[in-house]
Amino acid sequence: MKILLIIVGFISLSGSICFANNAITVVANTQDRGMLLSRHEVRNLFMGTRLGYNFIAITLPPENQTRVIFNTKVIGLTESRIQSYWAQMRFTGRKKIPREVASEQLMLEYLQNNKGAVGYLPASLTLPDDLTVIYTIL
Repeated sequence: MKILLIIVGFISLSGSICFANNAITVVANTQDRGMLLSRHEVRNLFMGTRLGYNFIAITLPPENQTRVIFNTKVIGLTESRIQSYWAQMRFTGRKKIPREVASEQLMLEYLQNNKGAVGYLPASLTLPDDLTVIYTIL
């Protein structure tokens, strides 16, 4: 019985650790420190819809684990469906695909240096004071 409790405790703990590693923050370079967006607004922003803010969406490469988690939890589509969507939008000229940076470190640098830039980063990453967390994905 004691061993069973230890095993159950270990499984619960490892699930919590994995859960914490999947947490992502959506970060913006904005003057409005109190700004918070809903999941729907964040999804629309990264799918090319203007929200009335002067934001520019920045993404990570398709093979990046942070992007996979973001696409799953916020966008709600697989990478192939997202690529198909953007191919259609480019063809019709209706929306502009988000700019892509190669890594989380480059994302952080881009966000810091460009007013209005919005991107997603692992929640475990320490953010500079000049960036604002506008949405958190647990």
